[in-house]
Amino acid sequence: MAAGEPGKKWGKKKEYKAGMRKNLGRRTETYRFRACLLLLPALLLLAGCATAGPDYIAPETDAPFAWKAGQGRHLKIGRAEPEELARWWEAFQDPVLTSLIDRAVKGNLDLKEASARVREARARRAAAGAGLLPALDSTASFQRSGDSESARNLYSAGFDAGWEIDLFGGVRRSVEAAGADLQAVREAMNDVLVTLSAEVALNYVEVRTFQSRLETAEANLALQQETYGIEQALAQAGLSDGLALQRARSNLESTRALIPSLRASLEGAKNRLAVLLGEYPGAVHEELALYRPVPPVPPEISVDAPADILRRRPDVRRAERELAAQSARVGVAMAELYPRITLNGSIGLSALSSGDLLTAGSRTFGYGPRITLPIFSAGSIRAGIEARSALQEQALIRYESAVLTALEETENALNAYAQEQERRSALQESAQAAQEAAELAEYQYRSGLVDFTVLLDTQRSLLSAQDELVQNSGALTSHLVRLYKALGGGWPAHEAEQYERGES
Repeated sequence: MAAGEPGKKWGKKKEYKAGMRKNLGRRTETYRFRACLLLLPALLLLAGCATAGPDYIAPETDAPFAWKAGQGRHLKIGRAEPEELARWWEAFQDPVLTSLIDRAVKGNLDLKEASARVREARARRAAAGAGLLPALDSTASFQRSGDSESARNLYSAGFDAGWEIDLFGGVRRSVEAAGADLQAVREAMNDVLVTLSAEVALNYVEVRTFQSRLETAEANLALQQETYGIEQALAQAGLSDGLALQRARSNLESTRALIPSLRASLEGAKNRLAVLLGEYPGAVHEELALYRPVPPVPPEISVDAPADILRRRPDVRRAERELAAQSARVGVAMAELYPRITLNGSIGLSALSSGDLLTAGSRTFGYGPRITLPIFSAGSIRAGIEARSALQEQALIRYESAVLTALEETENALNAYAQEQERRSALQESAQAAQEAAELAEYQYRSGLVDFTVLLDTQRSLLSAQDELVQNSGALTSHLVRLYKALGGGWPAHEAEQYERGES
């Protein structure tokens, strides 16, 4: 055996032991990695069992059993059909009104803004849900460092992964809050739909009311002009004094002065209607140029019980969802008290030259958990919990206020509609009597049986009675529109259309 041979054998043995140690190290790392994988399901199971904060329970409302307004001749207390309540304006059987509301749903700017808020809330919910999943980033870098005599390059590339285990439910509460926010914003959009359909109908009723009042005023103006002409001819013939002529003229000009104010109000109602449709003022003038009467109310309508109204009204539903969101955020704040466990890992390549970057020796890796436990925060976490609890209490108060407001609006609308129905009966009798009195006074005046004063008084009474009856028709229909709004009508069908277009 040569002199150098024992050294070679000893060197091989040393290399063998080094390889064994390296192999053992790799095997140990593998065992550790497998242990982490085995520990992972246990952590997930534990994370699913622990959730900080109170579990939300919807508040119970002791709604009255029946309405104080009671049941009138034209009101039926019972279950309203959801489909009919969703498109309540079709009960008026006015195709122009139906067309205007459908156009408003497509073009109204407030509704478009509400739809954009829904998309924003949906994106925020998706962002909150992303916190439940691992995050993976890729990196690549080049760095040159050294001093005045030498320098070296460092090339690196790899992937970094991190996952915060939601051990105490803070992220899950965030997702819960974001989901409730989305539902609240959807209900806000439904509330815009309810308000929009009612506002379009109310302005349309105003247009028809002013048109009917103009028609009545113009008809009376023609009658008074005829009367004034007769009195003028009698005065010229010396058969009447100047006092009767001036009284006839005063009556005529008083009616003539009413017409411009009615026309101005009519123009304003048309312009407001165009803006509600998302169009420029004047856009609906041509299609509403033809005078039409106020849409008549149906002979009978059904009104839900108070509890059903509260379940249907979007403003009450929105307030309840806002309360749910604030309740979940209390849990988010409470989760800050507990440890946070994050699993981190990275694999990559690192070399001093770009040619060695893909070789086996350039591989790098790292993994392991990180635990963060708040020890001293100067009471900021506790203060945050207290603040969130106060916000939850405020949301509960707003919900209770929304319930009371809904009941008040419905009671007032029911009472106003019922009383206007009673008033209509009296006004119809008054207008009929005024018409007959005016016709009789004109006949007796022409026959010389009564003086001109009686004729003027009956004509003024006729104009007043007819104008009040027309206003009553508009008020009755408007009260019914407000009642439909108070009942929460006007949103399910449109909501489905919005969702199909991907706007909510």
